[in-house]
Parts: sequence; C-alpha cells; structure tokens
Amino acid sequence: MDHRVVVIGAGITGTALARALSIKGVDHLVLEKRETASDGGLAINLPGNAIAALDRLGLADQVAQLGTPIRRREYRTSAGRLLFRVDEDAFWGKAMRPHAMLRKDLLTILGGGSTDSSVLRGCGVTALEQREQAIVATLEDGRQLRAELVIGADGVYSTTRAAMLSGDHQKASLIGKASWRFMIPNPGVECWTVFASADAVFLLMPLSQSEAYAWAMPKQSGNGREPPALEVAFAKFPAVVREAIRSALADPSRMHHSPLFDIRLSRWATGRVVLAGDAAHAMAPVWAQGAALGLEDALVLAEELSNISDWNTAIQRYEARRQPRAAHVQAATDRMSRAASLPEWFRTLAMPFIGPRSYASTYDPLKVWP
Repeated sequence: MDHRVVVIGAGITGTALARALSIKGVDHLVLEKRETASDGGLAINLPGNAIAALDRLGLADQVAQLGTPIRRREYRTSAGRLLFRVDEDAFWGKAMRPHAMLRKDLLTILGGGSTDSSVLRGCGVTALEQREQAIVATLEDGRQLRAELVIGADGVYSTTRAAMLSGDHQKASLIGKASWRFMIPNPGVECWTVFASADAVFLLMPLSQSEAYAWAMPKQSGNGREPPALEVAFAKFPAVVREAIRSALADPSRMHHSPLFDIRLSRWATGRVVLAGDAAHAMAPVWAQGAALGLEDALVLAEELSNISDWNTAIQRYEARRQPRAAHVQAATDRMSRAASLPEWFRTLAMPFIGPRSYASTYDPLKVWP
C-alpha cells in the first residue's frame, strides 16, 4: 500500500485534514492539481466555531497574531440605514472571538506542520477505482497510487464527487448565481458590514485601518467571469460602497469571480471514498461557514479514523456527526436567502426583529463541538 490515506485537494479543508491526520499519527498524502495555492490575496471571515476548530488544531495563538478581531456585525439597507447589529464579542466570548484574516495566512499556518513530501502539487486525479484491497488513484501524468482510503476535499467542482456519484450535484444557490470578491483600501468601514437591497448585496469587512475585503453580489450577475456593471447595480448604495467598487474596478484583474452553488447529498461516502468540506456541502456564504465546516470536518474525520480500526464504521460515524450540522447551516442559509428576496420595504420593517433571532438560532448550535 502506498499510503493509508490520500487526500485530494490542498485548500483549507485538505490542508486542515493533513494537519489533523499528522496530529493523530495517520499516514497520509495530499494531492493538489494546482502548482500554487489560489485566492492567495483574498480574505476570509472565521466565525466562532471556526476559531474553536483552529484552537483544536493548535493554532489559536497564530490566528490571534495574524488575524483581525471581528467584534461587531451590522446589517444595513441599500440606503445605509441600520437594521440591526450583533455584538459578536458578547455572543461568542473571548475564546471563540471571530477573526478575519488573509486566506494565504490561514493556509500557511494550517500547513506549518507538513513536510514537502506529504503534499504533491501539480498532481490532478483523473480516475478512482475501488478494488478489494485498495483504492487506486490515477494521476494526470499516468502514475497510479494505492490507498486504503481516499478523502475528496477538492471543493465545489470536486472530481472525487464526480467519480463517486453519478449526476450533476451543483445547483445554483437560492441567493444568486455569482458574486465577485476583492481586496481594497479600507473605505472607512469599522466592522463587518453588509448592505442589501432586493437586487444586490455588498459586504465590507476590515482587515486593518488601511485594508478591507469586499464581496459583491448583484442579482443580475451576467453569464461570464467579467465583472458586470457594478457601478450601475450599486449606484444607490452609500458612498462607502461606491468608493469600494471604484477602487476595485481600477484593477479588474484582481477581482475574483465566484459562482454560488449548493451541494446537498444524501451520502458523503461510497465504500472507502469520502467527501469533506465544500465537496460535500458547499453553500452560499451567508453565514461564513464554508471554511468553518471544512475545518470541523477535518478534525472529526481524523478523530474517527484514529479511534476506530474498522474504517467503514469510522466513516459512518463521521457522516452521522457532520451531516446534521451541515444541514442546519444550509437550512439557515435558505431562510436568510428568502428573507433577502422580500420587498425592501417589508424587509426593512421585519429584519430588526427577525435578524437577531436568525443570527442566534443559526450560531447557537455551532457553539457546541459536534
């Protein structure tokens, strides 16, 4: 057997898996089709449950050093009127205080314990074959690797999922078809702030007094990767939003196109091929749970694999622990997506009441480790 475990994908979930498996002493190899990490210049929001997972990976101090605390959220109308705010410090507490940080920094600290030989880059997987004694992975260069278990942590466009399950499981998100993400000079935002109309959503998240992360989702997103007429879509939004868009459009090459998909599967495993992270349960970033759930998946799967000699049982236990949690967040995403599509006058009246309740009902269960 070449390796006990082969992980496909070296994004946040795959890199976290490698770290968690190393901690548990499980032999593994990570395969990544890209030569270098993607989205290196973008940022990520890490809610309290992501911070708890990173703490279990031994990274809490590094997150505190490299990240920016997110102490407050504000939800505003497209005219800038405050609908409600959330004191995240009070909700999560100091130990689980949310942070924002650059994705490249998160990947760097997650991979800090890996050796060069444990990650093979430029190695895409073209086929998986389950045999009686092993799973055989065929690489793009024709090489074959044998493993006891293969974990697909290869994201929304997962080749592992395609090999494991028939059919196209990528469905457009209820909230919209696509969005654009970019880094900009901070236009004056002090906390996590979202501005929304029935036709567009704009998020600003500070990383420092000089730098911010932005996420723009006009409902009329166009069909390609080129940014649509964002200045038109957000023309009636506050000056801070318009300034952010002008800064981004000064260099459109730095804007990242993000299709929005929902992945909802009745099972995450076939034999000894199992999915984790976005490959299993991608969703729109309404609650910033993509990385958080992936980090949790990595820890739970590594724990089950190290505790139980029968890996088929370990996989079943992993699914039983993780699927209800992902389904909870997906249901909460659906509810918020439907609320966002309500007429603006009604949403303005209702959100000060339903917004804080939605926040609490979504995140309260996530305070408890799965």
